[in-house]
Amino acid sequence: MFGITDIGLFFAGTIAIVLLPGPNSLYVLTVSAKSGKRIGYGAATGVFFGDAILMILTALGAASVLHTTPVLYAIVRWAGAAYLGYIGIKMLIGAYRSLTEFRQDKSELVNNLTASLAMVKEITPLGAARKAFIISLLNPKAILFFLSYFVQFVDPAYPYPQISFLILGCIVQACSLTYLSALIFGGIKFARAFSGRRILSSVMTGAVGLMFLAFAVRLTR
Repeated sequence: MFGITDIGLFFAGTIAIVLLPGPNSLYVLTVSAKSGKRIGYGAATGVFFGDAILMILTALGAASVLHTTPVLYAIVRWAGAAYLGYIGIKMLIGAYRSLTEFRQDKSELVNNLTASLAMVKEITPLGAARKAFIISLLNPKAILFFLSYFVQFVDPAYPYPQISFLILGCIVQACSLTYLSALIFGGIKFARAFSGRRILSSVMTGAVGLMFLAFAVRLTR
């Protein structure tokens, strides 16, 4: 439908990717725990619009390449496979190192987060949105990731690939907003719930790393 293939696999992969901590989610968690839900949703709004711009640029660029230069599109697919494979290997190495290093005290994550909260100045919802928006846009790797991830779920024969890319982007945004809402309402309690569970974190990171490697192999076919 709409030139999208394996939408169930895309949805499952998106959930796994969204759950991994990144600068956007950590910022939303920090400001919401410090200043409340209203500020947290301001930050989430900034993340939403920042990611939306990156996804639109990705969709328009990829669709243009698909229609005008099939050879270049094939090169993009192989480059995307290499990039996803690189990310997957890095995540597997990180998961292994996390399991083999000395186990930190269970309260360390909470203590670190609490310390960071003390450094966050009082901010308005608009200020939080603006800062989160900038954080999103200052991540040029996001475009490369979106392109590498989205391209394997779009049928090259579909005449309107822009629609395919935009629908996939909407799915990612819906999953992201749901997760950010959980962070906003959970705040510091969310951090405490997962503090010290290095094995769980490492297993999850390793699983997503393997998923990226599988996606990389899929792109080469």
